[in-house]
Amino acid sequence: MATFLFTSECVNKGHPEKICDQTCTKTNMVMVFGEITTKAKVDYEKIVRDTCRGIGFTSPEVGLDANNYKVLVNIEQQSPDIAQGVHGHLTKKPEEIRAEDQGHMFGYATDETHKLMPLTHVLATKLGAKLIEVRKNKTCPWLRPDDKTQVTVEVHTVLISTQHNETVTNDQIAKDLKEHVIKPVILGKYLDDKTIFHLNPSGCFVIGEPRGDAGLTRRKIIIDTYGGWAAHGGDRSGAYIVMQAAKSVVASGLARRCLVHVSYAIGVHEPLSVFVDTYKTGKIEDKDIFALIKVKFDFRPGMISINLDLVRGGSYRYQKTAAYGHFGRDDPDFTWEIVKTLKPPKA
Repeated sequence: MATFLFTSECVNKGHPEKICDQTCTKTNMVMVFGEITTKAKVDYEKIVRDTCRGIGFTSPEVGLDANNYKVLVNIEQQSPDIAQGVHGHLTKKPEEIRAEDQGHMFGYATDETHKLMPLTHVLATKLGAKLIEVRKNKTCPWLRPDDKTQVTVEVHTVLISTQHNETVTNDQIAKDLKEHVIKPVILGKYLDDKTIFHLNPSGCFVIGEPRGDAGLTRRKIIIDTYGGWAAHGGDRSGAYIVMQAAKSVVASGLARRCLVHVSYAIGVHEPLSVFVDTYKTGKIEDKDIFALIKVKFDFRPGMISINLDLVRGGSYRYQKTAAYGHFGRDDPDFTWEIVKTLKPPKA
């Protein structure tokens, strides 16, 4: 069978594009902006500072001092033009709520891993999580918050770039990353004497983010979904429901790989289209899988919110999506991970 190389990356909490979700950041500054309609009294500045402090930005030396940088807040209520067209200023029933914008979303699943996620994405994300673990427990005390990983399978190349202190040598960095990060995450069967390791290949990474590089929301969105294996687009709730649909197809044994695509028009409550592609791995025709999905899943925006219980907060539910991806997570708060069994009718 012909083989090919494919790469997925992960950027960690300290990378500027992961600090930012409806925010931007540069040297000594974080700006939060967007639209929200709420009766709650929110201390946005405290949330921003606490988040950066939790990441590890506690001094100018690591790129940002949570106690002393500038916080700029520019948050407004949702446009009344959009509000009247979407939920009628909160007067519509859930089944009547319409899409807030035009757009299209993609859900993807594969049987490569038990999480039904691509192997490259799973490995890159696990390496990122392990980097944070060994920084916080001081196994590698030279680590600083800004880091990112990349894995090319079959594991052909492992790339890690991580911020570090001024005293550690490149040899020590490579040794520690192999011993404490790579080996615990990537099984030996995937590594051999031909595996290429690029460990801090730039040679020096003391000046971290956001002093070294500006951060802007949505510049690293591919790492939040499927590591580049599937298309990416649009609204969060729509992306959640199509992911659940695709995962249910693969978990039900109807295909080895599955992509589900949905699109919307602003002010319209039914989707414009729903499309299914199993990449010729389906046990039944794609049109028959599509018919099963249409029975089991309601793609109307208001019903997505109800069926996935998206309004519920608590336990840092959505903060947890800000690192390690939105999908392939073993967490009861990630309701879109719950599989629905799909069974074709008996002949």
